[in-house]
Amino acid sequence: MNKEKKIENYELLLAQARSLFSDEPNVLANLANASALLKTALPHSVFAGFYLFDGQQLILGPFQGNVSCVRIAMGKGVCGEAAQRQETVIVDDVETYPNYIACDSAAKSEIVLPMIKNGQLVGVLDLDSALIGDYDAVDQSYLEAFVSLLLDETCWDFEMFGVNK
Repeated sequence: MNKEKKIENYELLLAQARSLFSDEPNVLANLANASALLKTALPHSVFAGFYLFDGQQLILGPFQGNVSCVRIAMGKGVCGEAAQRQETVIVDDVETYPNYIACDSAAKSEIVLPMIKNGQLVGVLDLDSALIGDYDAVDQSYLEAFVSLLLDETCWDFEMFGVNK
């Protein structure tokens, strides 16, 4: 996909996200809709979802895709690495990445974005593509804007679900 088309798709994605999240603060509803929106909008996605931080490790949250890893230790895999470093990690070819955890053999490249609210890690957004080298600086920029919007519009109160946040 050329850069202009990618930007056009992301602009539409952000407009849809603003509409979805503007009147709904519920964390589960927003994470579920966010994963569905991302999986639909990103044509080569094989996984679009969230891992939530419980204070010690990442635990699988709402997602779209095949069955996935449930618990990820901090620093382990691309998700654990992004969470620990608290910065976006892009992996062009997961088969050559030494810290990769294989959850789905269809995944060829990955981008993981940490989700930080009020200085606290709440989780990560994890996207896997069926194509090698599918993610770049354009994806990072727009997906960071997407995460920021999600964080701002969502009430991150997990106590009702038995998780202290």
